[in-house]
Amino acid sequence: MASTSKDSDPELYSLAQIQHLMKVEFSRAQRYGYPLLCLLLGVDGLASLRERHGDDAKQRVMEAVIALAQAETRSSDFVGRLSDDRLLLVVPHARKEYAQVLPERLLSACRGLELEAEGVRLRTTLSIGASWLSSGETLFFDDLLRWAELALEEAAGGGGDRCATGGG
Repeated sequence: MASTSKDSDPELYSLAQIQHLMKVEFSRAQRYGYPLLCLLLGVDGLASLRERHGDDAKQRVMEAVIALAQAETRSSDFVGRLSDDRLLLVVPHARKEYAQVLPERLLSACRGLELEAEGVRLRTTLSIGASWLSSGETLFFDDLLRWAELALEEAAGGGGDRCATGGG
């Protein structure tokens, strides 16, 4: 079970928890007219890293990226695992400009990770898909997530180590 305090426990929200939290925040954002940012993070080349260096290396990279995401977000933001290799960040009350600032911070911090496997430095980069709900917009929760997924595919397809924005 994920902790509600980032400072006390670095554990991630589960798939069910993060989806529920996103639905709740989406409804609140629509009701009260505040913006909501959705970021979908994927580690570039994670499958090939696992093939070359094994599951332990993959797990170390994911743990480092999770810690990085938690360190770079506010205590009011939510970080959860969407799948084995993807993280979902739900960022309430985020102005549209923050949709560029936060991903750039995450990309930069990830490039600076010092990780090794079998004596080889692991170059770690992210692809990030961002979608944004501004106040007063009407759309469905699923659209926001779908736009982030499409943007993540665009970022990864463009070579990775970048953020793309979809929808909103």
